[in-house]
Amino acid sequence: MDIDAFVVKNAPKWNRLNRLARQRRLTVTEVDELLALHQATARDLSVVRTNLPDAEMVGRLSGTLALSRAALTAPRVARWTVVGDFFTAKLPAALYRARWWWGITAILSLLLALVLGIWLAHDAAARNELLPPDYVQQLTKPGGDFETYYRSAPARDFAFKVWTNNFFISWEALFSGILLGIPVLPMLFVNSANIAVDGAYMVSAGRGNVFFELILPHGMLELTSVFIAAGVGLKLGWTLIAPGARSRVMALQQEGRITGVVAIGMMLTLACSGLIEAFVTPSGLPTAARIGIGGVVELAFLGYVFVLGRRAYLRGETGDLSAMDRSDELPVVA
Repeated sequence: MDIDAFVVKNAPKWNRLNRLARQRRLTVTEVDELLALHQATARDLSVVRTNLPDAEMVGRLSGTLALSRAALTAPRVARWTVVGDFFTAKLPAALYRARWWWGITAILSLLLALVLGIWLAHDAAARNELLPPDYVQQLTKPGGDFETYYRSAPARDFAFKVWTNNFFISWEALFSGILLGIPVLPMLFVNSANIAVDGAYMVSAGRGNVFFELILPHGMLELTSVFIAAGVGLKLGWTLIAPGARSRVMALQQEGRITGVVAIGMMLTLACSGLIEAFVTPSGLPTAARIGIGGVVELAFLGYVFVLGRRAYLRGETGDLSAMDRSDELPVVA
């Protein structure tokens, strides 16, 4: 092998790695480049040691690799560029990537709630068997339990209570995927049944308008978040069954990291829906205003997923952690 030709061909790559390794601040893109150059230079060093026993070059490349390894593994302080990359690329791409899973989950769950609700609303015998008349009267009457629930605690405390409850339900749905997603199915059924039961009793009492006035403002974003959690959890479970071209372990690791990204996103959307449920749903605002606020927030979130997420996804982003968030991976040289 011609050592001069080898140096001319690869020197720009080594020099670039050296500059990046010494640079104090790196963008996310530069960190990805640093890792790729580190791996390529490690392969070059293996070639040099095997075919070009040049002590000077071995020392030079070893020193450069030591610098780059230190840059990759040194403790990092979160930078605004990293935070910005998470919210403008990783999170929306992860949500968009799983759109079919949570979209179909939402459609089937809402259809189930609709079918159950229509059946109960038209079957008085089933309603009487399901709940005692006295309880139903207390639930559905003006100023009854269904309405006063949203004022059952000070708004701030109520928002925190709702958020924590929905937060744990969603995280359970997300990470139950490790159990093939089986726990997600009964959770979805219970969720649909609860909506159907409340709606059916309110409609049969002639108060269906009140049901939708109180459910829609916060329910749009809240249910979307729950359906996303369930859909991504099912996707994680399916990965164990059909990992594709990846090994089952590698597929589970990747999908697990992406599920973690989605979990952070759902924590924020559920906090938002909790605030709406506490401060907007029971407020004295006109019905159109309350539902309008919930609708605008829901449309903004869907736009975030299907506009920003689609763009990031088409650029190759999957929502997986970037190179700077993974352990240093050295190449295997034959």
